Amino acid sequence: MPNIESAIKRVRTTERSNELNSGQKSAMRTAIKKFEAALEAGADNVEELLKNAHRAIDMAETKGLIHRNKANRDKSRLHAKMMKAK
Repeated sequence: MPNIESAIKRVRTTERSNELNSGQKSAMRTAIKKFEAALEAGADNVEELLKNAHRAIDMAETKGLIHRNKANRDKSRLHAKMMKAK
């Protein structure tokens, strides 16, 4: 544990931002998994789930949780899966 006051505060803020970032990343992964599960099951709301997954990926990219290229690659793969299933 740090002794300096600013370092103590930095530990607290880092823990808080780590929780927020973890939640955001988890929400992104959950949205992707929901889309893929619905695609496998042949659900009717696949396009809506794709839109939600794209939104979650874009939010993670905007917040700097994932790289821009990874976000584009993930969105492209999800779209390709949907087109292949049709």
